[in-house]
Amino acid sequence: MKAMIFAAGLGTRMKPLTENRPKALIEISGKTLLERTIAYLKGYGISDVTVNVHHFAGQIKDFLQQHHDFDIAVHLSDESSQLLDTGGGILKAASFLRGHEPIVIINTDILTNLNLNELDRCHRESGALASLVVRQRQTSRYLLFDRKNQLSGWKNASSGEIRISRPESISETVPMAFSGIHLIQPELLSLIHESGKFSIIDLYLRLSATEKILAFKDAESIWMDLGKYEEINEAEEMIRQMESGQQ
Repeated sequence: MKAMIFAAGLGTRMKPLTENRPKALIEISGKTLLERTIAYLKGYGISDVTVNVHHFAGQIKDFLQQHHDFDIAVHLSDESSQLLDTGGGILKAASFLRGHEPIVIINTDILTNLNLNELDRCHRESGALASLVVRQRQTSRYLLFDRKNQLSGWKNASSGEIRISRPESISETVPMAFSGIHLIQPELLSLIHESGKFSIIDLYLRLSATEKILAFKDAESIWMDLGKYEEINEAEEMIRQMESGQQ
């Protein structure tokens, strides 16, 4: 597998920590989020990683150089001139991602012990173009999946907005919360017709009308999206829990 780490965000909800550094370089229990994500991927034998950068991009470049790219192949996809969102970020980085291997995509602020080998196994067996890791949890936006785990729509629980990609199955859908981790086939890159700044969710909704965009339902792993400054203590406790479980 290859991997892409989304590290270009502004991290506005993590202020004041992100006023002089990118969110990816915030330290949790003595290690930056970026280092933790790279170590997590390396633990599954992934040695080809693309990182997109925008906010304080130079700091991330310097950090990786100082650590000799953590002894793997690291490609930087520089979005300094324009932040491209998740879909646009993947499109810009496509030259690094092409090949014959599935591609793990993960946000740098995700802390988890999800078994990527199991995700990869289920993804390959299903023949999915993309497998989206989802959980049963409260959120403001949900992905809607039918009984065969096929993506069929999207719902904003706050505004009531609903977008349907497969009308024939919408009556039987189950709402699930996206975990910020997905596995895609490299063939997906050639199916991107969008340009500029756009969300990967918009792309998945378009493709799901004709392609297998499936849910990987995760109820076993430890997982956290470190979104707010106030959640740092919780994140540190979760890391202690994960590390103690490895001993």
